Parts: sequence; C-alpha cells; structure tokens
Amino acid sequence: MRLFLDASVLIAASASPEGGSAFLVEICRAKKASALLTRLVLREAERNIRDKLDERALLRFYELIADLEAEIIPFPAAADLEAAAEVVDAKDAHVLAGARAGQATHLVTLDRKHFLHERQRQGILPIIACTPGELIGSLATGEGGAGQPPGSTPS
Repeated sequence: MRLFLDASVLIAASASPEGGSAFLVEICRAKKASALLTRLVLREAERNIRDKLDERALLRFYELIADLEAEIIPFPAAADLEAAAEVVDAKDAHVLAGARAGQATHLVTLDRKHFLHERQRQGILPIIACTPGELIGSLATGEGGAGQPPGSTPS
C-alpha cells in the first residue's frame, strides 16, 4: 500500500500517540506500507501543531517524521493542481495532486469536509480516500482498502 498522509493525520498522530493516525504512521515505520508526503503537507502539519498544540506534540511530530522514511513527492505542476481543483477545493488541490503524483493507493485524511464526501471520493478514484479508522477497519476485515476487496479495482 502507498499511503498519502494528509497534514490532518500527522497532526492527530502527534497529538495522540494511541490513536488511529499514530497507528497508521507506525505501520509505515514498520515498512508494512509506504508513506507519501509533500513538503507542503509537512509544513502545514508543523505550522498547525506549533499554533494549536503543545511542545510535546511538536517534539513527537519531529520524531515521527525522522523515523518515517517517507517518500517526498515533488510539488505538483500547475496543470496537476488545476485538475485536482476540479475535485476538491483549490486550497486542498496540492494534497490530491501529490497523492496522484506519488501513485498513492490511499489518500488518508481526517478532513471530511474537503475529501470524504461521496462526490470527492468518486473524483479521487482510483485512489481510495479514507480516514485512518476506515483504513484500519478495512485491513482488520481483510478488505483491500476502505470498502474495496483485496486486488479489486475501485469502480
């Protein structure tokens, strides 16, 4: 699995070491899945942690990132950002464009408003947009990803 992690997942993993977001980061750290990020996602996560959380969360963020060995996807081209903005809000287009550029199997996010409505999920396909909990649940039941059986192509 190639998991593009949205900033919201990194923020939650930094704030709550026992939560689903932290569990997915640990799966990537154990090399059972590949983590994909962009520098913009990293900066967004860091900025929000600095502004909204305590110093322990910021330290945990740095520790998570240092050990993650994520694949850093280059900033998307303008055409890729425009195409992504047809599916999600323009301010979030860099996330979808990064997931597409990195050939992610999943775009993991806690941003229900901008990524997880049915219209967005359909527009994001074949990448599966899901929350950490949805992905963990699908792995626990043996599905290939948030409602998709193993080896299937989302339709």
